[in-house]
Parts: sequence; structure tokens; C-alpha cells
Amino acid sequence: MQKINIYEDLKANAYPGRGIVIGKSADGKSAVTAYFIMGRSENSRNRVFVEDGDGIRTQAFDESKLTDPHLIIYAPVRVLGNKTIVTNGDQTDTIYDLMNQQLTFEQSLRTREFEDDAPNYTPRISGIMKVEGGDYSYAMSILKSNNGNPDSCLRFTYSYKNPVNGEGHFIHTYMGDGNPLPSFEGEPVLVSIPNSIDAFTDGLWESLNEDNKVSLFVRYIDISTGKTDTRIINKNK
Repeated sequence: MQKINIYEDLKANAYPGRGIVIGKSADGKSAVTAYFIMGRSENSRNRVFVEDGDGIRTQAFDESKLTDPHLIIYAPVRVLGNKTIVTNGDQTDTIYDLMNQQLTFEQSLRTREFEDDAPNYTPRISGIMKVEGGDYSYAMSILKSNNGNPDSCLRFTYSYKNPVNGEGHFIHTYMGDGNPLPSFEGEPVLVSIPNSIDAFTDGLWESLNEDNKVSLFVRYIDISTGKTDTRIINKNK
């Protein structure tokens, strides 16, 4: 697979929607993830990321302007032992709860489908990272409609064992802007992951469309110790 420049890819796409990046830093020391949200409507743009225990949740920036919390208020990141779960919806809780009952990542997501936001039927994208005893692996998933047909759900899971230093994978909800919004196509895209959390955070934030970007979360996890380093940027301040 050809590696793309994630910054240039984002700059060329005015509306990738919500996106997840998971990979490994170039020096091999850190497990890395990033999650961003974007919005076209006032309701979608009226959000911020806030820390919630070991994870984060979305919250209305101005509660008086919140018209519909459905699909926009959720916990994108939760931590279950040595596993970090990152998703674009309330399936974070599904994965957390069912994996806590000894189901697998893939089994947990079989209980869910794409979002019920016709005519877009936004894909549910999810990722999980496992860091334990100096070992690191991750997986990513997308649940999407069959070319806009809500009667058929397509499920894809991608597993990455022994990730290569400096490489990661990027998956997002939409191929670009449109009406209806076109769902992501293909497998997660191969991208480069730098050593510096600040360089990665700044590069991603600066590359997202200025009008549509809302919030960004980036976390580096020391593979040897499990210690985390996190950055959160909110457009609304």
C-alpha cells in the first residue's frame, strides 16, 4: 500500500467528517492515536472535547444552542485495562461493556450498525489499541451501509500486529463533502507517524478545514511503561 501524506490528504478534503489515526511513533517508543470531529451544522459545530477519567467525551460548548444530542454527544475515547478504545459514536460504550464481558472487538461491533442519519447513513468507525508488557497491536473497524442501502450493513475489521515504526493507519467517515455525504471507501490508509506529539497535533489541526473543524484529540502511550501524553484542541474556547 502506498503511504500518503496525511496533512496533504486532509488539506485536499474540505469534509472528511470524523477521523481516527492509530499507529506507532518513528522511534518505536509510542503507541499513537488521534481522533478529530468536524461539523457543517450549528449543532455539530457547538461541541468541545473534555477529559473524562482516562478518556474524553464530547460536550456542548453552549448548552442553550444544543438542539439534538443524538449522535453528537458521546465518549469517543475510553480505557479498559491495557486497551484504549477510540470511536466516532456511542459504540465506544458498546465495545467497552462487551469486551469487559470477554467478547472480542469484532464481536462487540456485530451488535451495531451505521448511524441512523438518513440519507447519509454515516459509517461507524472504531479502533482499539492494546499495550501490554512492551507489546503493542491495534485494530480498526468500519460499519457502513451498502452504497446507501440501509437494509444492508457492510462490516470490515482490520488487525495490525507488530506495527512498523513510524507507520499508522487513517480511517474517516466521508470521502468528501456532498449531499448525501459519500461514505469512506477502501481500507484504512497508510500514513506516517512522527515522534513528537506536538508536531503531530499541530500538523493535523492546521490541515483540517478551518470552517468545518471542531475538535482534535491526540494521545501517545509509552509502550514500555503505559504512561500517556495527551493533547486536546477545541475550536470553541
